[in-house]
Order: sequence, then structure tokens, then C-alpha cells
Amino acid sequence: MITMKDTNHLLSDRIKRLEESATIKMSRMARELKDEGHDVISLSLGEPDFDTPQHIKDAAKRALDAGHTKYTPVPGLPELRKAIIHKFKRDNDLDFGMDQIVVSNGAKQSLANIALSLLNKGDEVIVLAPFWVTYTEIIKLAGATPVILKSGIEEDYKVSAEKVAAAITDKTRLVMFSSPCNPTGSVYLKEELEAIANVIATHEDIYIVSDEIYEYINFTGKHVSIGTFPNVKDKTVTVNGFSKGFAMTGWRLGYIGAPKWIADACIKMQGQFTSGANAFSQMAGAFALEADMKPTNDMRSAFLKRRDMMIEGLSNIPGMKVNKPLGAFYIFPDISEFFGTTDGETVINNADDFCEYLLQKSFVAVVTGSAFGADNCFRISYAASENDLKESIKRIAAACELLTVNNEL
Repeated sequence: MITMKDTNHLLSDRIKRLEESATIKMSRMARELKDEGHDVISLSLGEPDFDTPQHIKDAAKRALDAGHTKYTPVPGLPELRKAIIHKFKRDNDLDFGMDQIVVSNGAKQSLANIALSLLNKGDEVIVLAPFWVTYTEIIKLAGATPVILKSGIEEDYKVSAEKVAAAITDKTRLVMFSSPCNPTGSVYLKEELEAIANVIATHEDIYIVSDEIYEYINFTGKHVSIGTFPNVKDKTVTVNGFSKGFAMTGWRLGYIGAPKWIADACIKMQGQFTSGANAFSQMAGAFALEADMKPTNDMRSAFLKRRDMMIEGLSNIPGMKVNKPLGAFYIFPDISEFFGTTDGETVINNADDFCEYLLQKSFVAVVTGSAFGADNCFRISYAASENDLKESIKRIAAACELLTVNNEL
């Protein structure tokens, strides 16, 4: 009889190499402490605390009543793809045809489709860091190698075009990044994107994967898509979805606009994994893109207020470096000054130790920056109530105050 401890050798090398999502892991640890009776404030998941706007839920109900309960075309329902085309033109000045749009079960599947369709063993993907935790795992799953280009708080967590140019080799196939960025909230400005576009345009076989899922949570006043620059228009895959801007995380609805040959490959890949996304979600998504954007704009305003509150509170904690993110709903403090400190019981050697210390000492769940390619930092999601955020600042400050230099090191 095979016992649980004997089964590891039966797992594929592929699944053994795959890391557990750090955000999901921390969320799980927070739930376990909460189940034990502790008052845990979880700031680990990138999920808006707002409910999906009522007019979108009503659209889904109408779709169900109208019989939208059957299988859908693999690339998505025509109604949704038409709405996405209109949205791309209206909001991003991007022109796509119906055969260039692929709807998936979340933007995460969109990214997986791209990687599995375009990458081979030995290929390299330049990833601008800090990066979303899933990028590198999807790249490795496809057999390719992530090439991490790091940036720190002094650079506003943005990688320069010069650094991108220096990292390109004859194995480079993709450049992958998000703006607004998860985990930093940084936004690449027009001139920064244009500089990167000018680098990639000179390389025939390198393509850009631009993750723009936080587009509507942008405090700069105008979102810029790198695909609008003519020299990379046909070399860019623009990824987006409904989870962040419309508070539709559980609806699992993402999409891409891509060169037709890439869209065709993603349709082929998705057709063997999941087929089309569910019908009534797609109908609701189509309605959302064409409907009143006031609820989305109101959410952005609320996030901006929370951002400013968090910046003020965290900046007052000695040793914590905080910048001013221009989008998304994250703060990404540099905590390197705490390395080598202790409260007498726990020694803080790195960001992993710091985050575990906060969870155990103050019952605030955050995510280590090492998961995002930034060993000196940690991520706070301020997609939580103002009361929870205020309380979390108090708890974090109190925990940090207990840390002093460890003279035994």
C-alpha cells in the first residue's frame, strides 16, 4: 500500500519545480490563525474589498434568464469581443479585429496561454522586477528561463530601457511586465514606455507582454498602453481583465488583444485546456465595458484616499522607506534597515522573517518581497476597509518598535 509520504516520487518534475503562490500561502496562514481565534487583519491578497457593482450583477442575472448557460466559443462570445474591441479603441487607442481578441478564465490563464504558445526550452523572458509572482512560474512551466531585471525604491521600482537593452540575448523571446504594477503600484510613464518600445522594435523576434489589469486604478490621470507606439504595435500582446477595475475577482474573466497569429495559438492552447469562459459572466462583462463607469471611478477614488493614508502612516515608522505609488492598490516599503534586528525572540534576517514576524506578533498578514523579486521589501494590499488599515498601521508600528539591533550577530 502506498502512503502519503511515499508519493512524492510519483509527481512530475514539472509540479515539483512549481512554487506555491506566496500571496495564496500567506492568505492561507492568516486564515489558519483566524480559525484559532486570533484577530487577523489580512492585507495579503490583491482583491478589491468592494462588491461587484449591482448593475453588472443584474446583467448576469438577465443573461441567465435569457438562457446564456451553454458552451461558448473558445475565443469568447461575439458580444464580449466586440465590447473589448470598443474598449481598447476608446480607452487605449488600440485597434484590434475580432480575430485578435481571446477571452479566458481570468488574466492568469491569458498569460499562461501566451507563455505556453510562444516559449520553448532554452528561451529567455525578460521580466521587469518587482513582478507579479505568477510570471516566473508560468515561464518556467513553459520550459523557458526568466531573466529578472531588478529595480529598487530609489528608481521608483521601474526598470530603465537601457537595462532592458543590456539584458537581451539571442535567446530572448519576450519582455513581460505590468503597469500599473503588482506589487509596487508603480506606473510606467509615456516616455519610459516609449524608450522600452524603441529597444524592442530593433529586435525582430522579441515580443512584449503588457499586463494592464490595474488600468482603471491609475492615479496619473491617463493610462498609457505600450502597444500604442507604432514601432511595437504588431509586437505587443496587451493583457487585461475584469477582476480589479470592476471588482469581479470571482468571475474569472480576462482577455488579450494580440497579433492574429498569437491569438490563433492561444485559442488552440485554450481549446485543449478549458475551452471558452462561462457564458453569463461574458455577457455581464460585455455590459460592464459599455455601462456607466462611475462605480469604477468611485472605487479608484477610495483607493487613492487609502493610499495616502497608508503612505502617511507607514512613513512615520522609523526605518521604513516608502515611495508614492501611482496606481493599483499596493504599498511596497523597503525594510532593509530592519535586517539584523530582534525583539529578543525572533531575529529578522530578511523580508521573509519580517513578514512572518508581523503575522505572529501583530496578526497582520502581508507578503514578502522575495516572492516578487525584491528581497528588501514587502507588499501591503490596501484593498481593505479604512478601519482595518488604520489598525494595521498601529499594529505594524508597535511590532517594529520592539525591534532593536541584534548584538549577537
